[in-house]
Amino acid sequence: MNTIFSVLLLILLGIWLPYLFKTYHLKTISENDLPELGQWVKLSEGNIYYRWFEPKLTSKEETVVLVHGFSTPSFVWKGLLNRLTHSGYKVLVYDHYGRGFSERPKTKYSKDLYVETLKELLDSQSVSSPVHLVGYSMGGPIVGHFADKYSELTKSITLLAPAGFGLTTSGITSWQTMPVLGEWFWHVFNHKIYGVGKMSETAGSDDPLSISEEEFLTNFNEQLRFKGFTESLLNTVRDFNLFNTQDMYKSLGSKSIPTLALWGTDDGVVPFSGSKELLKCIPHANLDVIEEGTHDITYRQPTHVVNSLIKFLDSLE
Repeated sequence: MNTIFSVLLLILLGIWLPYLFKTYHLKTISENDLPELGQWVKLSEGNIYYRWFEPKLTSKEETVVLVHGFSTPSFVWKGLLNRLTHSGYKVLVYDHYGRGFSERPKTKYSKDLYVETLKELLDSQSVSSPVHLVGYSMGGPIVGHFADKYSELTKSITLLAPAGFGLTTSGITSWQTMPVLGEWFWHVFNHKIYGVGKMSETAGSDDPLSISEEEFLTNFNEQLRFKGFTESLLNTVRDFNLFNTQDMYKSLGSKSIPTLALWGTDDGVVPFSGSKELLKCIPHANLDVIEEGTHDITYRQPTHVVNSLIKFLDSLE
């Protein structure tokens, strides 16, 4: 009996210690952890980090809201901001719950959480006029669901390598999202799931506005210091269908909301083949193809993205 007990104890320690190693040093994010610029606003599920970027000269009195994707927070928009504000647009960026400098509530990370958080954020900022929504990757379904529900608040939609055109959770098996086991697996093997060592498909870019690999990893790893990041990703996979949202896109296609899509032909995360389905769902959408573009177009090819975006926005005046 003692031998069996010892073996079981060793097995339990072998399972528990790697999890402890990955989690014991994590801290709860607080307002003291916020960067010098930007701030928190208290919403129904907790504090959301946001930041405004205002035109220095004339303003078009129109707001562009940038909605980031699954794991990379709002720093991915860095290369777009100056061009947008110089063109006269006010820009609002924010971090989703669980990411960046926002709080990590223990809640259901469903489609409704993301949509209503965006609505609450706009309300908190007294934004009542229709806005231009820009969604990157997972941000695509978020702005799509928002526009489908709140079309009166949506002036245009721009979808950058949008998720939602697959049928399954690519690369993720059902046992990896099971209660308890999922938490253990996602913490212990986080380097396999969201690639702590190398977070992008493109190692470098000749775009002067791009973010280098070193800068990307520094910014990305900052959010890993806080409790709740991994849980927010896991619970999003559990509760938000990111991989098959074509019914929502079809509903958008029946509305007259101007829509632009940008997609890289070499996207290894959200395959470019989805662009054909997008155009079937939203026939009036304009598709801008980035040849040899990978999934990280917002921070590897930001000049192409922002030029296309501004051309699209200006055409709506």
